[in-house]
Amino acid sequence: MPSFDIVSEVDKHQLTNAVDQVNRTITNRFDFKGVDAEVEMSGFDLTVRAEAEIQTTQMVDMLRSALIKCDIDPLAMEVGEIEQSGKQVKVPISLKNGLDKELSKKIVKIIKEEKLKVQASIQGDQVRVTGKKRDDLQQVIAMLKGKQLEQPLQFNNFRD
Repeated sequence: MPSFDIVSEVDKHQLTNAVDQVNRTITNRFDFKGVDAEVEMSGFDLTVRAEAEIQTTQMVDMLRSALIKCDIDPLAMEVGEIEQSGKQVKVPISLKNGLDKELSKKIVKIIKEEKLKVQASIQGDQVRVTGKKRDDLQQVIAMLKGKQLEQPLQFNNFRD
C-alpha cells in the first residue's frame, strides 16, 4: 500500500551554515564594527547576543534571511523575549523540530475532514498517511501545502 510520512525537521548542517553566515556578516558590517555581537548555537536553540536592542532585532532579521537561503522555513523559528543582562542584550530563539502531539492531531483531523480514502496515524513525532491510490496521497500533500499551519511540513518516505 502506498504511504508517506509528514514530518517537520530542521537540517542541523544547514542551520550551522546559516549561523556561521550571520556571524561572518556581523564581523564585516560597518554598523557592527567594535561591537560584541554574535549568534550562539547549542543544538536547536540559538541565542542572539549584542550590546543594544536594535542590534539584536537586526541580527534576528539577518538570521531569518540566512535561514531562507539555506532552505529552512523561518516558520520553524520561535523568537523569545528580549533579556537585558548587564551590558548585553540577549534574545533566545528555538527551532521547532518534530511535530508535537497537538499539531499531529490537528493534521489528522484536517485529513479526515477531507473525506479522502486515506488513513492517517500518529507515530511519535511524525504522521504516516496510507492509502490505496497514489493520487489520493498526492491530494493530501497538495491540500496540506495549501493550509497555513504554525510549523513547516515536509513530506518524505513516499512509497508505492
